[in-house]
Parts: sequence; structure tokens; C-alpha cells
Amino acid sequence: MTERSVTHATFTIERSYDSPPAKVFKAFADPAIKRRWFVEGEGWEVEEFTADFKVGGQERSRFRFRGGTPICNDTAYHDIVPNERIIFAYTMTIGENRISASLATVEFKPEGRGTMLLFTEQGAFLDGLDQVEGRKGGWGELLDALGRSLQS
Repeated sequence: MTERSVTHATFTIERSYDSPPAKVFKAFADPAIKRRWFVEGEGWEVEEFTADFKVGGQERSRFRFRGGTPICNDTAYHDIVPNERIIFAYTMTIGENRISASLATVEFKPEGRGTMLLFTEQGAFLDGLDQVEGRKGGWGELLDALGRSLQS
């Protein structure tokens, strides 16, 4: 039997983008744009991506890396202020194992002609199946992918 445990952690990531807050916000709000930077990528197989971007709305993504075990992200949107902030809760599952439950805040702050994005996550990492360092690194990669998508 797996030993049960919970590790609580909070982290913040900052990114500067040359795009205005409205464009960066749209990359989260528009499902077609978000799918490209959030779940697609080399080696990833997307099985499902649905998004209802509104307060009370749900988002679900199911994907695999190179045919591996399915990974599922289930999100619920709790607060949306256009071009300023998004607050959402999400759980991550690998196979049948829930690995985390988190509350995340994305803030979009004008910075010259661009945007300072602040991403803060408060996570409960479960049963040693996920670690804060890996999650922070994963979000760092996603926010880098967002930056590349804003340039195209």
C-alpha cells in the first residue's frame, strides 16, 4: 500500500512579454490559442482538450508523452478579471493516481508596451508522486511556450 502524505508549497514565476496585457490574457482565454502553448508540443499526444473560460467554467486536458501513461488536468475557474487576473483551481492525475491539487493566480501587469505576468501556485503535492520543483519547472516551460506563441 502507498504511504499517504501531503506536501504544501507555494511558488511564484515572473515572465515579461513584449505583448500588451490584452494579448497575453487572450492566450489564456481563447481555447484554440491556449491549446497550442498549453498541451501541444513535440512528443505530446493530446487526447482531449475542452475549455469553458468563464467564472464557474471547467477546462479538461488529457494527454500523454510519447505514448506513456495518460496525464489529466482538471481545472475550475473561480475569478476572471479581463486583462488583469485569472484565478483557478486544478488537479493533476497520472493514470489512476491523483498527484496534486492546486490554486493558481495569473496576474497581467502593464510593463511599458508589454506585460509582466506573475504566476503564483499554492499546491498540495500528494503521496510523493509530485514535487514542487518539478511543477515549478513545468510551469516555467509552459510560460516559455506562451512567450513563443505570442511572437508568432
